[in-house]
Amino acid sequence: MGEAAGMLEVFGLATAFAAADAGCKAGNVRLETFDKNKPANADALPVPLIVMVKFRGSVSDVKAALAAARAKAEELAGVVAEYAIAGPTEDTEKMMKLSGMDKGEPNKKYIKEV
Repeated sequence: MGEAAGMLEVFGLATAFAAADAGCKAGNVRLETFDKNKPANADALPVPLIVMVKFRGSVSDVKAALAAARAKAEELAGVVAEYAIAGPTEDTEKMMKLSGMDKGEPNKKYIKEV
């Protein structure tokens, strides 16, 4: 078992970025790749895309990050769900790496090398 994991599902990508920024400033955490979900009832939602922000770090830092991220997301489009895992299993660790955001090959001509 490794670092604690914190997951926050929010409405919209802009909300996800703002929540991630707030969370990273509140705790000594790092981000895993965002994930996305467009549910069947997307037209009835405030924003038709649900994005999961994933924080990693110590239990206390992940909890601080989640609290700050939730507060920021609630100011914006809103929160769907929140959950923290103190010690993810090996199988859960594998699932944390999955993301619908990175499907397909990015268009290389629009990616600037730094």
